[in-house]
Amino acid sequence: MNFYDSYIFLHVRNRTIYTWPVFKSVPSFVIIEMAMNQHIVTNIIERADLRERSHVFRDRAHAGEVLAEMLDVYRRTEAVVLAVPAGGVPVAGVIAQSLTIPLEVAVVSKITLPWNTEAGYGAVAFDGTMRLNKDLLAHLGLTEEQIQKGVNQTNQKVIRRVRRFRGDRSFPDLAQRLAILVDDGLASGFTMLVAIEALRKTGAKAICVAVPTAPWSALQGMAQEVEAVYCANIRSGLSFAVADAYESWTDVAEEEAVAIYKRVSSPISSNQ
Repeated sequence: MNFYDSYIFLHVRNRTIYTWPVFKSVPSFVIIEMAMNQHIVTNIIERADLRERSHVFRDRAHAGEVLAEMLDVYRRTEAVVLAVPAGGVPVAGVIAQSLTIPLEVAVVSKITLPWNTEAGYGAVAFDGTMRLNKDLLAHLGLTEEQIQKGVNQTNQKVIRRVRRFRGDRSFPDLAQRLAILVDDGLASGFTMLVAIEALRKTGAKAICVAVPTAPWSALQGMAQEVEAVYCANIRSGLSFAVADAYESWTDVAEEEAVAIYKRVSSPISSNQ
């Protein structure tokens, strides 16, 4: 089945306001909001029963199971799951196995602060795409030397990870495939946006993002960059932590992520 087999045309007040390419069966989770007395239909698909809740997933594997149910429309299609290492691999592995579609990786890493490796001011992707968060940098007081050092270190990390996961294999050809980008959650969403930019440069024509949890503020901007966003647990509020969506949360070692990837992945056509 081809991704572009059918389209949904959504009409409000006798005019088409949004089109969304999908498979022949329609996902049942579509958010319809009211704003300025007009209906706005978004391409954000959620589990409404999980909204604003914490500790909804036992672990990353359980989160993958929940997302796989939401993504069931893509079962045994030409779609491909692309995990963001390392934390996204356990989630994506379950999705790929459940839907019987290939698993690949889209290596992207945030450029971390010298004094806090959990916070970042930019990101670098597998193809060298790099974006700095200029709004954040304006308040950090980093020197140009510090910024460039962080960029160089992150670029080397990404190159090393690509080699470890993919070896000498070229990046897959996504020109006729739906790419489903998967991570274990979003905070600001900045790193995922860099991954999306890199995928577009490879020729990917259709991209969906699938994450277990994210703040509504991050999803709104991301939805403008992709065909659809699947998020099981949407939360709002002044503070947000991805870990709060999980009962069990630990860092995923690179060795564990590589092992899952090698066990689940299967070769698909690559760009020459």
